[in-house]
Amino acid sequence: MQQGSSSQPLSFGEKAGYAVGDTASNLYWGVFSGFLLYFYTDVFGLSPAAVGTMLLVTRIIDAFTDPMMGALADRTKTQFGKFRPYLLWGALPIASAGVLTFTVPDLDEGGKLLYAYGTYILMMLAYTFINVPYGALLGVMTSNSQQRTMLTSFRFIGAFSGGIFVSQYTLKLVEWFGQGDEKLGWQLTMVLYGVIAILLFVFTFLVTKERIKAPQKESTPIKQDILDLFKNKPWVVLFCLALIVMVTITLRGSSGTYYFKYYVEREDLIGDFLTIYMISLAIGAASTPLLTKFLDKKKLLMVLMSAVAVLSILFYFVPKEQIWLIFSIHAAIGLCLGPKSPLVFSMYADTADYSEYKTGRRATAMIFSAAAFSQKLGGAVAGAMIGWTLGALGYVANQAQTSGSEQGILLLMTVVPAIFAALAVFVVRFYSLDEAQMKMLHSALKYDQ
Repeated sequence: MQQGSSSQPLSFGEKAGYAVGDTASNLYWGVFSGFLLYFYTDVFGLSPAAVGTMLLVTRIIDAFTDPMMGALADRTKTQFGKFRPYLLWGALPIASAGVLTFTVPDLDEGGKLLYAYGTYILMMLAYTFINVPYGALLGVMTSNSQQRTMLTSFRFIGAFSGGIFVSQYTLKLVEWFGQGDEKLGWQLTMVLYGVIAILLFVFTFLVTKERIKAPQKESTPIKQDILDLFKNKPWVVLFCLALIVMVTITLRGSSGTYYFKYYVEREDLIGDFLTIYMISLAIGAASTPLLTKFLDKKKLLMVLMSAVAVLSILFYFVPKEQIWLIFSIHAAIGLCLGPKSPLVFSMYADTADYSEYKTGRRATAMIFSAAAFSQKLGGAVAGAMIGWTLGALGYVANQAQTSGSEQGILLLMTVVPAIFAALAVFVVRFYSLDEAQMKMLHSALKYDQ
């Protein structure tokens, strides 16, 4: 069931090595969150409504590919483990797909839309192929709940570090590589990100170790793994929670570019605005192990998401001229949202233990594939909402916006995320796994022996 002692503290080197895997992933996720809508509308040349529909439709495919990938990874057996090999196998595909997605073909509008569908689906498949096993790796590196929280904090420090780099330098790299040709600039920027991502994924493979082994029983049908998920009530709560929180995060992240370009009319501040947000998220993530010493994961999430709701409402009333106040409240929201990812992913690892306790079977990757799916679905729902809203309000790329369009952008940055944050507070109330119950599960599963 485990290799050596699965509850021993992880070394700093292994935690940092695991973390840079999410730095690599966020060279892509950061671009998706901050710039994908902008790229498709203002560079690629698609209508916002068409982009919104495309983002949502492509997630329907992920509804099937994520659990399939989880089932495949759970059934993988190599000398390097179940999940680590995918860091090698998936590095080149995700780098290639990233370049293709951000390449603008010389086609008419219909041809461009088909190309966008095809390459973005390919991009998400490549992301799933490497990110589901990467996420599941956390669940087999240690069985200690506090160590998992620490590991997820490291992971999301790495993730937000990648996001900070993307926020601060993407537009600068596009300008530098493109030399006036924005389309070429985006393509070459993604080439650079691909090379960096490959190196980081290889490093994560080399320094991490899988310790928890699945029970040596006959392999169960994939259908049974999926049915087990829906009988796992803590997992169901987390799936809904992660989706709602990702809608909150993506609404603010993706609207920020439009907010500064068209509402505040300070396009020069977009990079700094997104960078401050990412730094705040990273600080929030880093503080998670300290915060969990005072509040359990469930209560901490409720407090933080309540604060996000209040601050987002306040943001609505900030005048566009008050740049310092815009940045300050935005940073405060980032600090509150930062611990969300370490907390939720640590809790996903706990639900994997709960599932093994209940069923006698361990399907770690299937558990974490749901985390990836809820994250992508939440981002897609937010993207669709933004695209459809802008389209309905008469948004025209690279033009002065109508008062209705400006108001829509403001609401997407403030009031709408506040509603979803409040909904997250309601949902997390139903999560049932506390520290005492996890100690009982680990004792029954003999993880500490």
